[in-house]
Amino acid sequence: MNFFDITKPFNTHYLKVDELHEIFVEEYGNRDGTPILFLHGGPGAGTSPIYQKFFNPEKYHLIMFDQRGCGKSKPYGEVVDNTTQNLISDINNILYFLKLDKVHIYGGSWGSTLALLYAQNNPEKVLSLTLRGIFLCRRNDIQWFYQYGASEIYPNYWENYISIVEKSKRDDILSAYHAMIFSDDQNISKKACKEWALWEGNSSCLVPSEDVINSFDECSISLAKIESHYFMNKCFIEENQIINNIDTILDIPCNIVHGQYDVVCPIRQAYDLHNAYPKSNLIIARDSGHSLLEPSISNEILKILNNVY
Repeated sequence: MNFFDITKPFNTHYLKVDELHEIFVEEYGNRDGTPILFLHGGPGAGTSPIYQKFFNPEKYHLIMFDQRGCGKSKPYGEVVDNTTQNLISDINNILYFLKLDKVHIYGGSWGSTLALLYAQNNPEKVLSLTLRGIFLCRRNDIQWFYQYGASEIYPNYWENYISIVEKSKRDDILSAYHAMIFSDDQNISKKACKEWALWEGNSSCLVPSEDVINSFDECSISLAKIESHYFMNKCFIEENQIINNIDTILDIPCNIVHGQYDVVCPIRQAYDLHNAYPKSNLIIARDSGHSLLEPSISNEILKILNNVY
């Protein structure tokens, strides 16, 4: 696979977006190139320099940033004033700071959710969408992974995941985990964060990948705190909001790549989006699960980024 070399950013910034939060922003590639904004998953996973290998540094002005509470953004693991609407506002602040009127957007998993919601709020600023592992944040989408569904695909991982939840609380695993993650007892909190991250990491690839699992483990605190905060609050959006507001982005070109065997975000979500969004192009990676780093998903994203924009 013809990935691009990983290099150092040509600019880094800490952008103060309110009294509490500072957002860490990096710029890579060609400062005069095609502007493309990278939206990472989670919420709470943060970015990694490894993702720049998908973007031709001669072609793109790549903007990457750690969303509130994760990566190098400050304060780490913070959920106060951390909502979807705050993240949309942060994107506008970043574009204003960088003097960019319009951008292409790449988003994977939660990043696809945020990309769609941002585009629906600011369609005039979005040139195109490249989305991977669609997550629509509907009640059933959350329940599938945190209550019943994925549990039947990976029962071994699931048993490990729920082993720290009292049996009397297993009718609402998400609430039980949220309480443990935010426990005042740091031993309970750290254990819950680790198990939360391992469940997602273990479920993200069709063929197990230690690199992927380790990447989830490394960000376990921000991932668990921010994801559980968002999912307990239904991602701060209305039920099926993305599909219900699809008319606002029907003129924006969109490429979707989704793994046929995605257990974290089942492919039904990509189909539902594609069926509601006639201008979208759905590409199914037939031998992949959820992760961007699975070979056929990586290959399809590379093809889109090299050939379309």
